[in-house]
Amino acid sequence: MSHQHPVEALANLRHEFGEHGGVNMSIEASSTFTVIDPGTMPEIFTGQKGPDNAGCYLYGRHFNPTVYNLSRQLAAMEGTESAYCAASGMGAISAAILALCEAGDHIVSSNTIYGGTYALMHDFLPLKCGMTTSFVDSSDLDAVRSAITDKTRVLYVESVSNPTLRVANIPALADIAHNAGIPLVVDNTFSPLLISPAHLGADIVVHSMTKFIGGASDLIAGAVCASQAFIGQLMDLHTGPLMILGPTMDPNVAANIALRLPHLPLRMSAHGARALALAERLQQRGTQVSYPGLATHPDNALLAELGNAEFGAGGVLTIDAGSKEKALELMGALQNEQQFGFMAVSLGYFDTLMSCSASSTSSEMEDEDIQAAGISPGLVRLAVGYTGTLEQRWSQLEAALDSVGM
Repeated sequence: MSHQHPVEALANLRHEFGEHGGVNMSIEASSTFTVIDPGTMPEIFTGQKGPDNAGCYLYGRHFNPTVYNLSRQLAAMEGTESAYCAASGMGAISAAILALCEAGDHIVSSNTIYGGTYALMHDFLPLKCGMTTSFVDSSDLDAVRSAITDKTRVLYVESVSNPTLRVANIPALADIAHNAGIPLVVDNTFSPLLISPAHLGADIVVHSMTKFIGGASDLIAGAVCASQAFIGQLMDLHTGPLMILGPTMDPNVAANIALRLPHLPLRMSAHGARALALAERLQQRGTQVSYPGLATHPDNALLAELGNAEFGAGGVLTIDAGSKEKALELMGALQNEQQFGFMAVSLGYFDTLMSCSASSTSSEMEDEDIQAAGISPGLVRLAVGYTGTLEQRWSQLEAALDSVGM
C-alpha cells in the first residue's frame, strides 16, 4: 500500500452522512441487526457476507456501523487496509497478541513498555495461556535478534517508549521480524500522526485512544490497525479475540471520537510545541530533562528521519528529580501551589498530567526490570497540555522547581 500523508488520508476518506442527511453520521445504537433476505443471515454466520463486502451486520459485539466508521478512519490515518476499535487500549493489545499466539508460543517485547502491557505479558499470559515473553532493549538490535526463537510469534514495541521516550527504529525492527517470519506489532499511543508505523514496516498498529486521540481524558477506547485478513481474524465467530472475549466499543464512544479526529493534527502540534519550549528552557536551566525534540536526546536524529516533522516531537517529557521523595514533592508543588497541572496518570489531556512512573504507570514491573528499562525512582513524566500561555506555565514550573530546591 502506497504511503499517504495521514491528514490527507483522513480528508480523502468517504464521509458518512447521518440517516436524515446530517453532516455527522448517525449513532447506530442497535445491539442486533435485521436482514431483508432470510438467506443472508446464514451467509453472515459463515463469513460470506459482512460490512466490508455487503454492508451486512449481525450483532453489536461483532460489528457496529458507527464503530466500523471510526475504524475506517483509524485505518486511513495509520495507512493500513483495515482496523477495528475496542473498549480500551488493553482490550486492543490483548486481542492482537491472542490472535497471533497460542499456548506455548513466545513473544519478544521491548523492555520499556506501558505497565499494563508488561503485566499482560509477564504475568497474565504465562499463567492463563502458557505464553512466555522475553523483554529486551529494543534499541539493541542484536539483542532483539538473539531473543527470537523458533517459538517466537511476535515482536512487540512502542513507537515512543513509556516512560523513557526512546524512539523505536521501526524499519530495522521490521526487517528483523520479517526475516524471522513473524509480525512486528507497534503501539503508537504516544505518537499518533507523529509516526506512521505501517509505512515504516510494522504489520499491526495498536492504540489506546484514551490518550491523545480522545484528547479530553473522558473516555476509554482502543484500536487495532492491520490487514483486512487480520481484522477478520480478530472478529471470527469461533476464535476471534475481539468477538469472543467481548471488549466491545460503545457506538456513542465511537461517534464521540470520530468528532475529535479532525482536530487531532492541531492538538498534536500544540502539545509538541509547548513540550519543546518547556524542554528547551528546562535544559537551559540545567534541569535533567529528556525529550525527543532536544538535540541531546539519543533518538533525536532517528525521530527526525522517521517522523512527520510538522507535528513536532510529541507531548511528553520527563524530569529526573533524583529520588521518589523529591519527585512527589515537585509534583505536589506543581499541582497544589502553582496550578501547573494535575497529579494523574494518562496523557493527551489538554492540561498537563504528572506522574512518577516507577511508582505508578510502571509499578507493575519487577524492580530489576524497572532498573533494566532505565526508569529511575525519581523520574517524573509530564504529559504536557496546551492550556494557558507558555510564559504562564513556565513561570509556574520554574517556581515549583525553585521551591523544592531543583
